[in-house]
Amino acid sequence: MERARQNAALRRWYAAAWVLLGLVPNAIAVGDRPDSTRSTTLALLVVLGLAYPLTEILSGAIVVRRYAFLGLLIAGLGGVSYLMDGAASLLIVSLPHFWILGGGPRRAVALSGAATAAAVAGNAVQQGTDGELLTGNSVAALVGYAAGVLFGLWMHRVVGQRDERARVLTADLADARERLAEAQRRQGAADERERLAREIHDTLAQGFASIVVLAEAARDGLAADPGRSAEQLTSIERTARENLAEARVLVASGAAGGTAGGTAGGAGPESVAAASVAPTLRRTLDRFAQDTGLTVTADLPDVACDRTTRIALLRCTQESLANVRKHAAAGTVGVVLGRRPGGVELEITDDGRGFTVADSRGFGLDGMRRRLAELGGELTVTSSPGEGTRILAVVPVRDFPEEGTA
Repeated sequence: MERARQNAALRRWYAAAWVLLGLVPNAIAVGDRPDSTRSTTLALLVVLGLAYPLTEILSGAIVVRRYAFLGLLIAGLGGVSYLMDGAASLLIVSLPHFWILGGGPRRAVALSGAATAAAVAGNAVQQGTDGELLTGNSVAALVGYAAGVLFGLWMHRVVGQRDERARVLTADLADARERLAEAQRRQGAADERERLAREIHDTLAQGFASIVVLAEAARDGLAADPGRSAEQLTSIERTARENLAEARVLVASGAAGGTAGGTAGGAGPESVAAASVAPTLRRTLDRFAQDTGLTVTADLPDVACDRTTRIALLRCTQESLANVRKHAAAGTVGVVLGRRPGGVELEITDDGRGFTVADSRGFGLDGMRRRLAELGGELTVTSSPGEGTRILAVVPVRDFPEEGTA
């Protein structure tokens, strides 16, 4: 479309130059000729000047209209040459018409050759049998034709090469766009698989791990402490129901990243969506203390934040508590939630066996880091063998409401 507009503008500029440099000078030059010659020549020049725009605006096949104009131009050049003893200047200025409208180099060469022959013939007829066959005007016309052919063929080659380069570049661009779209589709699929894996790990897998631990404890204490075993069985049932609800959400909507179910935490999707973060974390810690018998200390002021941040903080808490249950052999767990300039932070500590952070390999810690990174936050893990573990999750401010609101 842009190329077509450029070509149309170029044709308009050339038509204006053709009138000013071809038709007008000949109209001025005929002023000192006899009246009959002057009137006939002016009429012919006017016809040529009007014929070009008419070929562009009249209805009908455009190819037929353009060839009709070129035929009229050839006849007009012959007529002007006859009336004015040559028309070399008008011919030379008119040569681009044949290359623009001719429809190809071969036709342009043939049609411009016919125009040159008409101009030379008109001049020769005017000279008569006793006159000079090749006048200076006729020689100028022939030289102009030869130069026009050479220049036209060169320009045709240049334009052809440009069009070929443009075609190749367009094909390369289309191929690059297709490869980019395919790469984006693959990346999107990989991101979705990673998100689902993280959600399954943070919800279903943690819930099943909790069920296993509770079932083992209930089995071992069934004879010695039936009451405690009954509580553990109740917790198993509750955790299984929550896992089932999480599984339904994952299957039905595929939007687990936007839910905040609470396997191993007792906070279902609706409670997380509707409540501030402190009550949600408190329920999670109460369940953890009940299931494990560990001492849990918590400082949980009513820090209000958006839903996505609440989910991220809940998942970090669930993953940290699951690691304490499975690996730490701790006696005490501490949780501190607070606001700081520019964000919210959550600190989880235990007095367990600790580990070497540089040697740690696990999906849980990596999943927490990625989840926080998506929100512009970060996770800091501090631990060493025999010294316990400290998890610090920091999330930047995300237009939180004032504290004290849900």
